[in-house]
This record gives sequence, structure tokens and C-alpha cells, in this order.
Amino acid sequence: MAITVERQEPDWVIRIEGQATLASAGELKAVLLEWLCAGKDLHLDLGGAEEIDIPVMQLLWAAAREAARTGVEITCRASKAAAAAVRDSGFAGVPGFPISGESHE
Repeated sequence: MAITVERQEPDWVIRIEGQATLASAGELKAVLLEWLCAGKDLHLDLGGAEEIDIPVMQLLWAAAREAARTGVEITCRASKAAAAAVRDSGFAGVPGFPISGESHE
């Protein structure tokens, strides 16, 4: 997985490409914690994501819950593969989950 972070004003962009799996969850967690500490809105770009597994979805859900608690917003763009993974795993209907399960390529 490749993670790219653009720290902009007034928001951040976190771009995830390739396979977002347990092997890269630690790196993603560190980036998400840094973003939450910054208190900026986030554009999560999963347009290049080929796979997202459950541990990564759990991290994204936890980050979205914390963002909602602190008043920070997340918008998301998802590839067809990412949207399918969200739908297939049942996260599409989870309140507060930042990915709708619809592709926005």
C-alpha cells in the first residue's frame, strides 16, 4: 500500500493506493492519528485502492467516529474495488463509516 498525505489549509488529503491490508495498518494508523491531532477536515482518496481488508476498514471507521466527535469532516472518493470491499464486508450500512460503498471514480 502506498499512502500519500497532503497537509493543506484548510484540509488534508490522504490518498491510499494498492492493497490496504493488515500489513500496512500501522502506517495508516499513524497517519490518521496525525490528521486527527491536526484537527483539519479530510478528503480520503481511495481512487487507486485495489483492495481494502477488514482491519483497515476498522481503522477508517474509528477515525471517522473520532472525527465526528470532534467536529471534523471526512469526504471520500472510492475506486470500484474499494466500494465493493465496503459493500461485501457489510461496512456500507455502518453509521459514521466514511465510505458509502459507491464508486466515485
